[in-house]
Amino acid sequence: MDQWTLQMGYPVITILGNTTAENRIIITQQHFIYDISAKTKALKLQNSSYLWQIPLTIVVGNRSHVSSEAIIWVSNKSEHHRITYLDKGSWLLGNINQTGYFRVNYDLRNWRLLIDQLIRNHEVLSVSNRAGLIDDAFSLARAGYLPQNIPLEIIRYLSEEKDFLPWHAASRALYPLDKLLDRMENYNVFNEYILKQVATTYIKLGWPKNNFNGSLVQASYQHEELRREVIMLACSFGNKHCHQQASTLISDWISSNRNRIPLNVRDIVYCTGVSLLDEDVWEFIWMKFHSTTAVSEKKILLEALTCSDDRNLLNRLLNLSLNSEVVLDQDAIDVIIHVARNPHGRDLAWKFFRDKWKILNTSKIYSQDVLFHGENSLASTL
Repeated sequence: MDQWTLQMGYPVITILGNTTAENRIIITQQHFIYDISAKTKALKLQNSSYLWQIPLTIVVGNRSHVSSEAIIWVSNKSEHHRITYLDKGSWLLGNINQTGYFRVNYDLRNWRLLIDQLIRNHEVLSVSNRAGLIDDAFSLARAGYLPQNIPLEIIRYLSEEKDFLPWHAASRALYPLDKLLDRMENYNVFNEYILKQVATTYIKLGWPKNNFNGSLVQASYQHEELRREVIMLACSFGNKHCHQQASTLISDWISSNRNRIPLNVRDIVYCTGVSLLDEDVWEFIWMKFHSTTAVSEKKILLEALTCSDDRNLLNRLLNLSLNSEVVLDQDAIDVIIHVARNPHGRDLAWKFFRDKWKILNTSKIYSQDVLFHGENSLASTL
């Protein structure tokens, strides 16, 4: 266990087909690092001596059959193994149901066979395996171990996916990718591709409905989480019906002063409404932020205010965030982070961050972790 508890990080296993010998594979392991350039520059990250004892579970399959699970203990940098039933038309899958704490990469041929399997009949693979494949593929591509087109090809099957976990794995990877690509000239190609994958499931699932007494019509937890995930993707990437529905719900709230928006999609509706509608909606949300006493609702309303396309409103909110009588100290950094995630506010947040650096740096509430470390830090967002 020392290898897993004392060594930094975790490994990536790479499984390569042996072109010279049938039924044989080459398995390698190395320290998984997202920033490959940092690995070559920083001596601390040049841990070529790192080795793990890895329990690699595998199955072999094709369009009609999946083998029983086998286990290989990988303890060297590179090993050769013989795998029964492995032929030219068969794919191999490692780390079954994501029970091991490592990532798995394959040669491109095996990736394409797995993609083909997902498109033809994704239910041959378990829900956990489908989610794991999506998560591994996007993470490996982000780290430079895999071409970026592979994870995008994997999600071609999503229009047939009915389970929450694979959708969650995909959406968790797509939002950061979206933030990188929205600055590119051909961003609309990516945007339309994602909308195409989402459209069928969005139409099937629809929106949550309220009973006559205002309570939510209950479905299973997994179903509600899936619906929420798909609605969020649809609204985030610009599905017209999703935008219309969100605008209608916000307008109904303003005109009736009764909030009938289902609780589990309020954050999506608030944000979408603020981004699409005029300044009056922003002012209405701002008023509700001040008047509500529910902490969770207050947080959702504050985040919604950062979704505006109006740069003047975003600048106003950034400046108000430093007034502790208006925005609580612990929420102020969230305002800057969420404005930075808005394409219309990214440069505003960066300028504000530099101009107010002395205040941010001396304030006790802005820890170094919040400012600089982790995927959700301000530095990572900017």
